[in-house]
Amino acid sequence: MEDIYSEYDGKIVLVTGGAGAIGGNLCRKLSEMNAKKVIILDDLSSSYEWNIPKAKNIMFVKGSILDDEMLKRVFKEKPEYVFHLAAHFANQNSVDNPEVDLMVNGMGILKVLEYAQLVDIKRFVYSSSGCGVYGLDSQMPFKEHDTSISLHTPYQVTKLIGELYTNYFHNLYGMPIVNARFFNVYGPGEVPGRYRNVIPNFFYWAMNGQPLPITGDGTETRDWTYVDDIIRGLLAMGIVEEAIGEAFNLGSAKEQRVIDMANMVNKLAGNEGGIVFAERRNWDVKCRLLSSVEKAKKVLNYQPSMAFKNGLENVHSWFEANWTDIKLTAEF
Repeated sequence: MEDIYSEYDGKIVLVTGGAGAIGGNLCRKLSEMNAKKVIILDDLSSSYEWNIPKAKNIMFVKGSILDDEMLKRVFKEKPEYVFHLAAHFANQNSVDNPEVDLMVNGMGILKVLEYAQLVDIKRFVYSSSGCGVYGLDSQMPFKEHDTSISLHTPYQVTKLIGELYTNYFHNLYGMPIVNARFFNVYGPGEVPGRYRNVIPNFFYWAMNGQPLPITGDGTETRDWTYVDDIIRGLLAMGIVEEAIGEAFNLGSAKEQRVIDMANMVNKLAGNEGGIVFAERRNWDVKCRLLSSVEKAKKVLNYQPSMAFKNGLENVHSWFEANWTDIKLTAEF
């Protein structure tokens, strides 16, 4: 599978949302793989310039996917691959700001697809949400065919809308699209904040000596997937011909209890603040999350390999190395 990655050598790649945790790691990897140019389009609404990878073949453009002038600017570079990671992120954020969520995640992907249609792209890879497009009526472990239209947050709704739009452009215009369904991505590079994921927030609070707040009783499970495993899956989606027109789960295919994760974070950070419990949020109705990655294994040779404990250690090391910047920019 490593051989296929050479396809990116000398190519121009656009990564929307490339300043975020997943996007930044993807851009860094593409740069190391000798892409001719890696273009990052990001409005820094939930990311920070200090966290953007720096290299001669990385070009950062500050702008929104809703801004036609910005889209004209980046597509003028004639990217051959588009990884659409830009999003109005997080379930609670979408509940609090549903109209913004619809504009960014709905109108935003429509605009990017329209501009992508004007250039000769080899692949359009869209970051959907495995935690979003499956519902209570979907059977676990979640398989790609078992999506739901009974959803509980605007974020889940608009992530599914994104897949419907990519499928439309594939079905009507033959655009070579692939839909990536992420499960609880974690790893170095994610700055904590009000609407960020639980692991970076827990490390931030633990390193400040605060108790870690669990919504629920802690027996809830999540399918936490290390960012490097996600990146390998994305890169394969951009190359493997059999992936075109398909959706793939990118998860670890393992369940981890929230309380076990919290205890591991406290231990790594040397936090004696312990754990506190709070009422589960009314939209948080899935007590368990578990992906099936059999389709990704078969088609993409996707092999999630990072042990959860080792992944958490890497996150802690990144926090220690970047603690000054993190403290200055974390927004709660």
